[in-house]
Amino acid sequence: MKKRRFKIQRRLGVVLPGMGDKKAKGPIERRPKPPGFHGGAQRRRISDFGVRLKEKQKIRFHYGIKEKQLKNLIKKSKKKESNWMIAFVDQIERRLDNIVFRLGFYPTIKSARQAVGHGHVFVNGKKITVPGYTTKIEDKITLKEKAIKSIHVQNSLKEPTLELASYLELKDQVGKVISKPQVEDIPFEFESRYFIEFYGDI
Repeated sequence: MKKRRFKIQRRLGVVLPGMGDKKAKGPIERRPKPPGFHGGAQRRRISDFGVRLKEKQKIRFHYGIKEKQLKNLIKKSKKKESNWMIAFVDQIERRLDNIVFRLGFYPTIKSARQAVGHGHVFVNGKKITVPGYTTKIEDKITLKEKAIKSIHVQNSLKEPTLELASYLELKDQVGKVISKPQVEDIPFEFESRYFIEFYGDI
């Protein structure tokens, strides 16, 4: 699994924090060339389609969502705003599994998703078991007592994968959504215009 994770990030040429890697220790620092390139071999020019596909794949693999889920989020976003990328980022960043990860409770989005599914996460005191649940501004996110005391969670809080996002607050192990996430809050190198062009027709 770790080998596949590294391969994906090397192929895309970017560290995806949702997979649990920090830049200084990530696959790009260790092996800067993409898989399949050795010695002095030069990388072939990527086609226009390939450039756009790459940005789409970054989103898919970082957030750990399937193509169908991604398209559904985009369709909802297009109904909300003409500049649908703003609405899309707002929706995908406020997914509960991502919020739990961005608060530093867990080192990966996958582990945060499992915690939600196992009933370890509460929103405003109510247990939520749907990873794709959309949190609201002013929502408070906590973990059940047994989970928050676990070594896994405590280690993650001491050394989180990412710094706390500007739209979140964390005090005394209670997280809070304080504002809407922006495109700039996507925590990896990302060319939104190519992503927009890739999904322009759906």
